Amino acid sequence: MITTPLELSVVVPVYGCRDCLSDLHRRLTEQVAAITPDYELILVDDRSPDGSWTVLKALSEADPKVKAIRLSRNFGQHNAITAGLAASRGRRTVVMDCDLQDPPEEIPRLLDALGDGRYDLVLAQRESRADAWLRVAVARIYFKLLNTFMGTDIDGRFGTFSVLSRKVVDAYLELGDRDRHYLFVLHWLGFERGTVQVPHAERPSGRSSYRLTALIRHAVRGVFFQTTNVLLYIVCFGFLLAAAGMLLAIYDVILVALAHPPPGYTSVMVATIIIGGFIIVSTGVTGLYIGRVFEQVKGRPLYVIDEVAQSKQAAPTRMRADRREVESVH
Repeated sequence: MITTPLELSVVVPVYGCRDCLSDLHRRLTEQVAAITPDYELILVDDRSPDGSWTVLKALSEADPKVKAIRLSRNFGQHNAITAGLAASRGRRTVVMDCDLQDPPEEIPRLLDALGDGRYDLVLAQRESRADAWLRVAVARIYFKLLNTFMGTDIDGRFGTFSVLSRKVVDAYLELGDRDRHYLFVLHWLGFERGTVQVPHAERPSGRSSYRLTALIRHAVRGVFFQTTNVLLYIVCFGFLLAAAGMLLAIYDVILVALAHPPPGYTSVMVATIIIGGFIIVSTGVTGLYIGRVFEQVKGRPLYVIDEVAQSKQAAPTRMRADRREVESVH
């Protein structure tokens, strides 16, 4: 277990935000230090290609409150969050992105909502999204599909900006799912959730790493691998096709009995194409599920730590170690 607990941890996955890291550190420090002197800032470099690690190492050397963790390769935002949570020691833990679109100045409000004892975690709900219209539209479609398939009501205005109690963090780390989404895991865990409305700012520099293709890939993984209800929908659609085929067969038999045989084979060809396409798609979806099961049962870690940078003035800590991580500290 992790020793020397703290009052507050802040976990930030870092990718493609080199130019705003210093400003992020300054604004975080201003807000968190005013709340408690007993805190830590955990910045996880998800192998960002823009040289973010150089900035993170400099911040960790200058500020003993900063712990910088570099992963061995790009494992994805949600695995980077997991790495940060595994290293955290706070009784309460803030999770947020590095791009400053979610203002650090809202952290006290989230902590106040958690501190009254009614909630185990508090999520920040964006009042409006300062993103391109295409990104907003894709996000809405994504959450609409996901809620339809999963039978949930997850709001697309929620992001990673949140504050968790220690028991929620510990429960989160117990999950070994490879295909994970931070919000979906929190939704599955349950607990008492609160909501705080926050503004969504323009990105000060750089561009989001979630391009359209990445968003589509992320959506497919979310819809297919967060629930098996997709297979149920395929089965239901298969029954509908079978019923339609039966009705068509009865219709053809009636026409033959009335000495009016159906003209040509157009209907037969159309039905064959539809059914053949459905078989190919359903087989492919089943194959995707089998492939993810293969990835899961291999038991590989969710992330591999390449390097941890921390000031010598910082209190010594021991990283949480379990089957989900491999650590190499330099």
